[in-house]
Amino acid sequence: MFSQADIVVQTVMLALVLASLWSWTIIFSTWLRVRKVNRAADAFEDRFWSGASPEELYDGLKNRISHPMAMVFVAAMREWQRSLKGTGRGFAERLSIEDRVNKVMRIAVSREMERLEGQVGFLATLGSAAPFVGLFGTVWGIMNSFQSIALTSNTSLAVVAPGIAEALLATALGLVAAIPAVVAYNKHASDLSRFAGRLEGFSDEFAAILSRQLDDRSA
Repeated sequence: MFSQADIVVQTVMLALVLASLWSWTIIFSTWLRVRKVNRAADAFEDRFWSGASPEELYDGLKNRISHPMAMVFVAAMREWQRSLKGTGRGFAERLSIEDRVNKVMRIAVSREMERLEGQVGFLATLGSAAPFVGLFGTVWGIMNSFQSIALTSNTSLAVVAPGIAEALLATALGLVAAIPAVVAYNKHASDLSRFAGRLEGFSDEFAAILSRQLDDRSA
């Protein structure tokens, strides 16, 4: 059916197949990335809550950051140590340090999530556009079928059916590309949202730990 279709319908079919293959690449690569960072975050949190001081953990991680949670931690510790140098112990200085550390962690979370998301947005675009692209190929193929009927003056099913079947194949390919993309996008969006919440929760907990350390320094 593909070889006998019009060049426009063939182009639509080929574009949908390539888009579907690319979407599956994104689906599997994103799934692997999210799985990897969750495992790394589990290991990091085990070390973080094992009783080691943040300074010791920072010294071991600052030169080999391998996942988003470690990046947030290292960014916060780097700013923390930089801010403590040459500052007083007044209330204004304390607020300034806490504010800077919190801003650094928010920026790090945003940057890491943007990197982790990658091209997941393409799945949403494909899910919404692919059925209409396939429908365009179908409409174009049916138009050609009617033109063939007009030229041959033959309305038999043997004349009409092949062209319509070729046209409907474009719609089928549009659905084949769109359905997995929509399902995967919803799944990945949910997983990424949960991981973003996990990073934000860690940031809040770590900010509280640093705040207590500031209390101890001010005492």
